[in-house]
Amino acid sequence: MTEWQRSSFADLAVADLYCVLQKRQEVFILEQTCFYQDFDGLDQNAHHLLGWHTVDGKRELGAYLRVLAPGAKYTEMSIGRVLTSKAARGSGIGRELLAEGIAYAEHLHPGHRIRIGAQRYLEKFYTGFGFVTFSEPYDEDGIIHVDMLR
Repeated sequence: MTEWQRSSFADLAVADLYCVLQKRQEVFILEQTCFYQDFDGLDQNAHHLLGWHTVDGKRELGAYLRVLAPGAKYTEMSIGRVLTSKAARGSGIGRELLAEGIAYAEHLHPGHRIRIGAQRYLEKFYTGFGFVTFSEPYDEDGIIHVDMLR
């Protein structure tokens, strides 16, 4: 069972923020061997969706994404930093995360399209949620991406 936490940056507990930043480093920088500036100045004005699991009596972050308002990064609102922890993969939490994230984004910014910069190997996954590719593949930090809209 996943416990979903929706928070503005200001409302994130320090311990929860630490878990988010630790998991982003673990997944995006260490697992994907991708050296990039994760602290991009966008978190403070974003809304954050955290998916918590209890494993052996301990609360662990299994999934995460952030929602950016229209104009923060793109003309459209956007969802980014989408991740599932290694331990949670294969459990269906990625699908839950994206469904919850889309609903959260649409609640925060009704009537706006959602834009993502998706890793190419996940293009089919995002297409299943109504996203349509509108760019040619491009290299971002050594990983092939495509831009998609919903």
